[in-house]
Amino acid sequence: MLLKNLLQDLAMKSVDQAVAVMPRSTPDLAALQKCKIVSHRGEHDNRTVMENTLMAFDNASAAGVWGLECDIHFTRDQVPVICHDASLQRVFNLPDLVAQLEFAQLRERAPEVPSLAEVVARYGGDRHLMLEIKAFSPLHLPQQQRALESVLAGLRAGRDFHVLALAPQLFTLVEFLPPHCLLPVAELNVAQLSRVSLERGYAGLAGHYLLLSERIRQRHQNMAQRVGTGFPGSRNGLLREIHRGVDWVFSNDAVSLQLHLNALLSQAASNDNAMQ
Repeated sequence: MLLKNLLQDLAMKSVDQAVAVMPRSTPDLAALQKCKIVSHRGEHDNRTVMENTLMAFDNASAAGVWGLECDIHFTRDQVPVICHDASLQRVFNLPDLVAQLEFAQLRERAPEVPSLAEVVARYGGDRHLMLEIKAFSPLHLPQQQRALESVLAGLRAGRDFHVLALAPQLFTLVEFLPPHCLLPVAELNVAQLSRVSLERGYAGLAGHYLLLSERIRQRHQNMAQRVGTGFPGSRNGLLREIHRGVDWVFSNDAVSLQLHLNALLSQAASNDNAMQ
C-alpha cells in the first residue's frame, strides 16, 4: 500500500509539472466567480504544520480559502476525530490505531488531532466543510451515527458541508442526511461512481482532474449536480479547471491557488468596469 501511494504521488507530481507549464488564457469573470477552492487536509507540509490539524485549517481559513477538506475516524469511545489514516504512524510517528484509543488517550498521545466537534465549532458556517468518511464500525454504527448527527445538527447540509466517501457504502453512517449533500470520490472507478451518483441523486462526483472527463463533467452538471477535481497545484492547473467549469477545486496548495484566484478576480472585475 505504501509503495502504491508513493507511485501514485510520483505520477500525479509528474502530471502536475506538465500541466503547470502549459499556458492558459484568463477565464471570464463569471467562470472565476463560480470556482471554489478547497484545502485538502488544510495548508500543511507535514513537517512544521501537520495535515488535518487546527493549525493547518487556520492557515487555509486565514487566506480566505473557501472550503476545508478533512477526514473522519472514530476513537474507541466513538468520538469522531479528524485523521486521514487509521494509524497515527505516518503523520505523528506513533504506532497507535485511532480506533483503539479512547478520546482522552488520543488527546494525550497526539494532542494535535482535533475532534470533529472542535472543527465544526471553529469553522462551521464560515468555511465550507468537506467531511470525508474513512471508516465506520458496523458493531457501533448507531452510536457513531448519533455522534455525527449531534455534531452536525447546527449546520445546514449541502450549504455548510458535504460528506465525501470513496465507497458509497460508507454513506450508511450518515443515513440521516439528504442525498444531495453526499459526494462520492472516484479513484479509477469513475464510470461506476458516476452512475451511482446520478441514480441516487447525490451531490455529484469528485476525483482526479485527469480522470474526470468532459463527458462525465457535462453529464453531472446537466443533471444539476456538481463536480470537484483534485489536485492542481499551479496557476495553469487552476485555470484549466476553471475553463472546464469545475465547481470545486481540491488542492494541497490551496492558499497559493486562492491568491492566484483573488488576483484573477480583481483583474477581471477591473476589466469589466473599464468596459462599462
